Amino acid sequence: MKKVLPLWLTCLFAGCLAADFALAQDDAPAAEDAAKPVAAAEQPESAGEAVAAEPNKGSGGFLSVVFNSGGLGITLWIVLFGAAGAAVYFAVDCGITVRTKRIMPTALVENVTNAMAEGDVLKALKNCEDEPGPLANVLTAGFSQVEEGFDVIQEAVTTSADLETERIMQKLTWLAVVGNLSPMLGLLGTVQGMIGAFGELAGGAMDIGALAQQISQALYTTAMGLMIAVPSVAGFYAFRNNANTIVLRMEAMTMELIKDLRNVEVVEE
Repeated sequence: MKKVLPLWLTCLFAGCLAADFALAQDDAPAAEDAAKPVAAAEQPESAGEAVAAEPNKGSGGFLSVVFNSGGLGITLWIVLFGAAGAAVYFAVDCGITVRTKRIMPTALVENVTNAMAEGDVLKALKNCEDEPGPLANVLTAGFSQVEEGFDVIQEAVTTSADLETERIMQKLTWLAVVGNLSPMLGLLGTVQGMIGAFGELAGGAMDIGALAQQISQALYTTAMGLMIAVPSVAGFYAFRNNANTIVLRMEAMTMELIKDLRNVEVVEE
């Protein structure tokens, strides 16, 4: 996907440039024919306009599109850059949170296993309190009901596991939200750019540079939205699959650790 996206963007930008060139080629003869009858009378003004238009040559870069897109356009670009920053933040947060060592610490598993081998539920409960986390919370819910019977323990563990799973998935959901909103923001920029482009066409004396600026705004925002959305959606599904695998392992580990609670007695210190 990393190789395909740059190629896609290159083709998109090349298509934009080709469209601008073709539009300029089509409109140049008409502009020349319209200018011939009044060339002598408006020569000073035409010269002034040429001088004024000269600085616009080569000004169709990305920064020019951003800063010349108007109040709504600049606001939209700020939101798009904010969405890109949010995507990076949520991706890093998910990468830190959705890990086996974070959800099921090896030390906790070993300590609880040893405590259960000794038949000391209170020691296992103390180990869970010393290393808080998803697995510790699930085990604590089960160990807290040890005097109520194994059926109650299983129900408490299942409920706690569902809660921990939901907490993990809620963090992943924010990455999906960014991935879903980014194309919509890009589409909003596309609509704004096309409205501006048709406004230039409806104005009569068409300014090719302004028209190309509006089309560039439409294409750049679309590309930006997709550049944010594609890795965000891909990251969401990757993290979600990893989280589901870890959660299944956590549930299996929990049932393995509490299976001996049928015959374990509480040791009072």
